[in-house]
Amino acid sequence: MNQSLITKLEKLAERQQELHGLLADPAVIRDNRRFRELSKEAAEVGPVVQCYGEYRGRLQSMAHARDMLQDVDAGVRELAEVELKDALHAVARIEGELKRLLLPQDPADSRNIFLEIRAGTGGEEAALFAADLLRMYTRYADSRGWKTEIVSSAVSDLRGFREVVVRIAGSGAFSRLKFESGVHRVQRVPQTEAQGRIHTSACTVAVLPEPEEIDEIDLNPVDLRIDTFRASGAGGQHVNKTDSAIRVTHLPSGIVVECQDERSQHKNRAKAMAVLRARLLAAERGKQAAERAETRRNLVGSGDRSERIRTYNFPQGRVTDHRINVTLYSLDRFLDGDLDPVVEPLISEYQADQLAALGGEL
Repeated sequence: MNQSLITKLEKLAERQQELHGLLADPAVIRDNRRFRELSKEAAEVGPVVQCYGEYRGRLQSMAHARDMLQDVDAGVRELAEVELKDALHAVARIEGELKRLLLPQDPADSRNIFLEIRAGTGGEEAALFAADLLRMYTRYADSRGWKTEIVSSAVSDLRGFREVVVRIAGSGAFSRLKFESGVHRVQRVPQTEAQGRIHTSACTVAVLPEPEEIDEIDLNPVDLRIDTFRASGAGGQHVNKTDSAIRVTHLPSGIVVECQDERSQHKNRAKAMAVLRARLLAAERGKQAAERAETRRNLVGSGDRSERIRTYNFPQGRVTDHRINVTLYSLDRFLDGDLDPVVEPLISEYQADQLAALGGEL
């Protein structure tokens, strides 16, 4: 490995020690938000530092084996050759693992997901296939110990789904299922086909990371302009003689809030700030909803048969993922939730692309 990578790993090891100290600090423990953030960072750094520790141990084994090669005893030298060979293989393996661990992480990888399945081309047969896909993903989630919950659904006449949205909660749900988004094509004889002809239908799948809950808005004083003015309207002599009314302008968004209900400028200010936070929170949630809608449109395409990431061919008992040119003749097992034979190559292909893009940086 190059020196810049070694330096990065050393800094991560130092950061892990710093995190351990911070997480034991009573002030940090009392600050729920900071404690969660630091705990998450510690969980991300931990596997990298552990792997680096193994790497350093193997390097020491190599150095020890090379020293043994100078021994006058032929038996010791033979043992050293075996140890050196094992250490070299281990170092090469661990280097690859370290590079993988140091790839830029998708911040959404650890989140729960909303998985949306919608019947596309094919009418009732597409709706029945949507039900098959729901069962497939539910069984896969069960196999990994994830929890599933149907959020909404629209049932078809034959008990398929015109659309269904399921929440899947569990560690790594998005990281493993994010490549499922797209058009899934099925080729089979539909239940509604009297003459035994094979039909092609399609469903769209969208995998969306569950947004982090926004429970409060941090207001930077630099972003605020606060003006006081004399209240108008009812309120007696007091409101006409003092500048008790408050106008708060949030400069980045342009949102303006005024409050003059109270006689106290302090109370009006508190109310205005509360209203401003509520409006900013609503705006942020609206922004998240718009982003999810745009992501959904980009993920699933039009739902046409010609746009597909995967084909499920029932007469031949095969499933083909067109992105990585993988074909499995185990359709039944796949539909029973045995998705890893495709999920793992998809993740590996994605990581290989990342490594290629980074080139000499690692």
